[in-house]
Amino acid sequence: VHKIFTSLAIAKFLSSPETNFNTLKHRLIAAALALTPAVLIVLQQETGLALVYVCFFLAMYREGLPHIVLIIAFSAIVLTLTTLLVPKITLLYIVTGLAIAIGVLIRKALRREMMVRVVLVGVWLVVILFSQFAVPFAFKHVLQKHQIERIYTTLGQDVPDDYLEPADRGKKRGGNISGYNVWQSKIAIGSGGFSGKGFLNGTSTKNEFVPEQNTDFIFCAVGEQFGFLGSAALVLLYLGLMLRILFVAERQRSAFSRVYAYCVASILFIHFAINISMTIGLAPVIGITLPLLSYGGTSLLSFSILIFILLRLDADRQVMIR
Repeated sequence: VHKIFTSLAIAKFLSSPETNFNTLKHRLIAAALALTPAVLIVLQQETGLALVYVCFFLAMYREGLPHIVLIIAFSAIVLTLTTLLVPKITLLYIVTGLAIAIGVLIRKALRREMMVRVVLVGVWLVVILFSQFAVPFAFKHVLQKHQIERIYTTLGQDVPDDYLEPADRGKKRGGNISGYNVWQSKIAIGSGGFSGKGFLNGTSTKNEFVPEQNTDFIFCAVGEQFGFLGSAALVLLYLGLMLRILFVAERQRSAFSRVYAYCVASILFIHFAINISMTIGLAPVIGITLPLLSYGGTSLLSFSILIFILLRLDADRQVMIR
């Protein structure tokens, strides 16, 4: 439900005549509107669900958010994964070596421009601080034990002793519950083959070998019962729905309706991408539902309201809503 109000709040702010999204002040206000619910969710120890609010920056990108913001965000994700996979001291040597190599390649510019030197040293320092201190701090003091296990399970790695309780350090560790869920989900999807086993004939799903198969892992039931054909058809339906919403967004005369439509499309995309990715082992298990398909009244009602509001706005698209 909070995603509905966040979408409406962002749409209202960005469509206001007083808002100039080209200024840093208004960009920070828009970011605060998107991230405040995420911070509250993190404080409730549901860090994974807070990732959904990243989607609102996709809607802001349509309204003029600079490319550099998305580039920095993508770079932070890549750097985080690299930090988890590569020993810290090795990563320190690699980053420092790259900085020196770049400095040699642009040595003429370094001599002429002071700003180039400042940028190079600044980027090197930020990367070092992020990889050596920020990521370890987040894993030790922000993320929960089960969340750390899920991330490392997805990466195919054991959790380092640095992130374990003293009593658990040095022990041989087997798969955790989330790893078991993903493993059973992959088995169910793989057993479906090309055309599936038929409606309600899935062995893994029928015998409930896959935990949470009605909610978080609903996609594995589709894969087992309807196979590759059914899974591909479902993916195409979601893509068609999102493209249709983007088409509806672009034909709006009102900035409010356009921004809201992009927020809806972004929410659908992030849920769709994360849910299917975690079902097939490409993303950590973080409890994200598959829109309009996962069991649960709250999820279905929330997405229905999001779409119903959009349909109503589109019906009145000739009216300038502010």
